[in-house]
Amino acid sequence: MREQAREVVAGNVRAAARACRMVDDELPGHLELLKDLFPHTGRAWVVGVTGNPGAGKSTLTDRLIEALRARDAKVAVVAVDPTSPFSGGAILGDRIRMQRHAGDAKVFIRSLATRGALGGLSRSARDIVHVLDAWGADVVLVETVGVGQDELEVVRTAHTTLVVMAPGMGDDVQAIKAGILECADVFAVNKADREGADSTVRDLELMIALGGETVFGGSHSASHVGATLDQKARDGPRTGKWTPPIQKCVATKNQGVAELLTKLDEHHSWLESSEAGRARQAERLVMELQAMLRDVLGREARRSLSSEVVSLAARVARREVDPYSACEELVLRFRTTVPGEPKE
Repeated sequence: MREQAREVVAGNVRAAARACRMVDDELPGHLELLKDLFPHTGRAWVVGVTGNPGAGKSTLTDRLIEALRARDAKVAVVAVDPTSPFSGGAILGDRIRMQRHAGDAKVFIRSLATRGALGGLSRSARDIVHVLDAWGADVVLVETVGVGQDELEVVRTAHTTLVVMAPGMGDDVQAIKAGILECADVFAVNKADREGADSTVRDLELMIALGGETVFGGSHSASHVGATLDQKARDGPRTGKWTPPIQKCVATKNQGVAELLTKLDEHHSWLESSEAGRARQAERLVMELQAMLRDVLGREARRSLSSEVVSLAARVARREVDPYSACEELVLRFRTTVPGEPKE
């Protein structure tokens, strides 16, 4: 193991910071560093914090840091901010709400810019989670940018996904859109002291009921959905089926945060104790490897086929070839450049 990796594994915060920068900027040697660190990963619990812009993700993340530190957990945070498509800059302002933890030796906060990546995370976020895992973090909180209904890259990165919602950010039609349901392991209705919080909870309860008929074994009236969800969430570790629980909270007042962390703990226990949870973990690793493979193949294809792409694009513009046939031709050319791949 190289010296820099050895320092990261030893818990050196400066070495971890340098490693994060090296990985984010893809500096020479960053892949070798990640290879050295990987055998020392797999211990951290990775919690994704996602949701709509303005739902209070950063403030809630700050409160979760506080609650985890009360347990003496070593906490790392990866906070992702959007990059401007016009200037190329990013404010990286999420950590401002977490600055009271800056002097804590057991808290590491790293801000990242998306650099044009879609899905709510940056290209390097997954690799930086590995760095912080090797550094010795017990929990890594990954806060995404404000995402839409299908920007769910966090699911490939986090063990547990917390979706933060707030009253007044959409009607019941907005709530039942599928993407947000499918990625959530736990829902937090933040800013619950505002008017409409109970309505937001009811919308989520009905959404989960409609999306999980097999969980309930039939239809239920709206008045019984909440109690059924609570019971199913408690039964999750025993039955093998996980139903996302819903917790109201007010992050600015630290209300409901302890109860929210308990629900997150329950999901963590389900992942480790049930066959369904272990299968979910295996599926997540497959998704992670597929994403890495897509990135590597895309990068290699762009590098080796750059001139062919330009010439074929010109032919497509002249309508000499359709774009579908052009893509097939590019794939064939790429396959013939792969060592050991038989030429057709």
